[in-house]
Amino acid sequence: MLHVLLAEDHNIVRNGIRMLLETDKDINIAAEAVNGVEVLEYVASGRQVDVILADINMPGMDGIMLLKEMKLLKPETYVMMLSMHDNEKYVTQAFMEGASGYLLKSVSADELIFSLKHVGTGGKYLCSELAIRMLDKLLHNGYHFISDTKSAIEFSLREIEVLHLIAEGLTNNEMSEQLFISKRTVEGHRQSLIEKTGARNTAALIRYAVLNGVIQ
Repeated sequence: MLHVLLAEDHNIVRNGIRMLLETDKDINIAAEAVNGVEVLEYVASGRQVDVILADINMPGMDGIMLLKEMKLLKPETYVMMLSMHDNEKYVTQAFMEGASGYLLKSVSADELIFSLKHVGTGGKYLCSELAIRMLDKLLHNGYHFISDTKSAIEFSLREIEVLHLIAEGLTNNEMSEQLFISKRTVEGHRQSLIEKTGARNTAALIRYAVLNGVIQ
């Protein structure tokens, strides 16, 4: 029996995933959580968890911070990221921080179940949609799909999200509504990005992000 802890802050999404997993007799939903803090509290209680399936973006403590804390608390527990983000930087950061798997939320039920069981045996898993896309890019470019000229500047997941939305032409108000954060917080992220990159304006900021592989 594979004991899975499901961490997702959207009730409808979490309930849907639970219903899918409950169709397999070899998987037990040990617990549910809405953020990384609740996950850590459950794991610290000593109850059995084999695999944590966590949304990469959660309030309070996101998936990346959860990965870092789990390394300290219980490194033998496998953590899989579930995300709507298909950017290579997200995927790379997740695996660098110790994730055992990365799934897009568009993954099929069969692949979701298979990936959990595979990770539960100690394997690593990248969902097929991302794996094929990265392979296509590798074959098209004729070299490794991750740029060797990685930006020396480190960006948080939230800053990368803001960069994407800036590139899409969203206003601060629109970004605030989409990310469920205040307009002042959005403005703070935008200012932080400008200071980190030394960009003089939004156009220069986007140019930097594209040239350094932060966004595509």
